[in-house]
Amino acid sequence: MKPEQLYHELKSIAQKLGLVVSEHNFRNTGIHVRSGYCKVKGEFQCIIDKHLKLNLKIEALAECLSQMPLESIYIIPTVREFLDSFKPRTEKDGTEENSSTPQ
Repeated sequence: MKPEQLYHELKSIAQKLGLVVSEHNFRNTGIHVRSGYCKVKGEFQCIIDKHLKLNLKIEALAECLSQMPLESIYIIPTVREFLDSFKPRTEKDGTEENSSTPQ
């Protein structure tokens, strides 16, 4: 799937889930801002820097969508696999990562 098609498909999934996706110019903010998932006035949104390359926009949107309940909607298998790669490891295999090492 071409990157443009993937981005369009991800935006379509976000719309089905009621997730607002918007692109903004972060360069004029004067502070360091990252694209990603946030809550604004009680509404979940995925805000993306419009100056990012397409592959980075796709990654930012996929990270946002990976935090949403995707089980209830149909997603093309290729896109679902792509989104699954962004889920935290604990959700992928049902185990928790343990950052402490036995001594």
